[in-house]
Amino acid sequence: MIRKRIRVLIVEDSLVVRELLIHIISSDPRFEILAAVASAEECLALLETERPDVISLDIRLPGMNGLDATLRIMAQRPTPIVVVAAQVDDDELNIAMNALRAGALSVVEKPVGVTNVAFEAMAAKLCTQLAIMSQVQVVRQGIDRGLRFGSVEANPAPVGRSGSYSMVGIVASTGGPQALVQLLGGLGTDFPLPLLLVQHITSSFLEGFVTWLSGATPFEVRIAEEDEKPVPGRAYVAPVDKHLALIHGHLAVLDSPAVCNQKPSGTVLFSHMARELGKHGIGVVLTGMGADGAEGLRQMSDKGAYTIVEDASTCVVNGMPSAAAKLGGVCETLPLPAISTRLRDLALSGGKR
Repeated sequence: MIRKRIRVLIVEDSLVVRELLIHIISSDPRFEILAAVASAEECLALLETERPDVISLDIRLPGMNGLDATLRIMAQRPTPIVVVAAQVDDDELNIAMNALRAGALSVVEKPVGVTNVAFEAMAAKLCTQLAIMSQVQVVRQGIDRGLRFGSVEANPAPVGRSGSYSMVGIVASTGGPQALVQLLGGLGTDFPLPLLLVQHITSSFLEGFVTWLSGATPFEVRIAEEDEKPVPGRAYVAPVDKHLALIHGHLAVLDSPAVCNQKPSGTVLFSHMARELGKHGIGVVLTGMGADGAEGLRQMSDKGAYTIVEDASTCVVNGMPSAAAKLGGVCETLPLPAISTRLRDLALSGGKR
């Protein structure tokens, strides 16, 4: 059977970069280039008549920028978007992160010239992301989605011992940035537990992601450092290409092999939390592709920890939560807006199942 090729719409104002993207994508037999345009306005006009499977979207564009384009695309004709950005300055990083919050699925580095030693790896990364994201069923963003999820609350948590939990671990991948903003924002400034985060993201954008997340949530968000002692009011993000772990109550940064093809890996974090914290830990798996975090969450559950996965109804991609649920050991499956409510219940009242 002949497999239908993935139809890609390229949006890039630089002629040189646009031709480079055409070369990269057209060289991969999985793809067919629907069009390559120089502005968001041209992209939106094409969406009226064409149905691309995925959009490669630049951030800095003449007229409408990539963030505004993402908002319009997701309201007009929801289509998987891969942001292709250069790490030029803070403003560009901020636009890229907010595009993820608005509905874009991932952000990758803009490929360098074919003579650069990094070209092959960057080109392969771009094509992989376009292929994977083309399969995601995105939904319309805007007022309808906000009303759909805005009033969801968790069921009341049974009351347990105050101070029963000591730390929260959260793992996310595709769709994670927007999910983390919503979850952390719902925890409030008085949330009493430290937060350890693993977010799968292109390594060159990690610092920008951390800065953006710190500004968009009530927490001081920072890249974890070896031997730090986690404190309330802070969220610690796994560093570039290293695992985040917990050893003797302090953060550990590990350079061990990838797990579930991920480095950092949520399973590594959860496994250490299971050993260190036992029943005093909380583990959360949010939206994402693959199975990272599933085995580690099961280990946490086996030790008596409280474990939560995001419900499919609010996931951009339900791969990781579904994998965790299949392994067992999930205390609750909750829509995203209800997770922060449950975490507050558990942290402030010591609620237990």
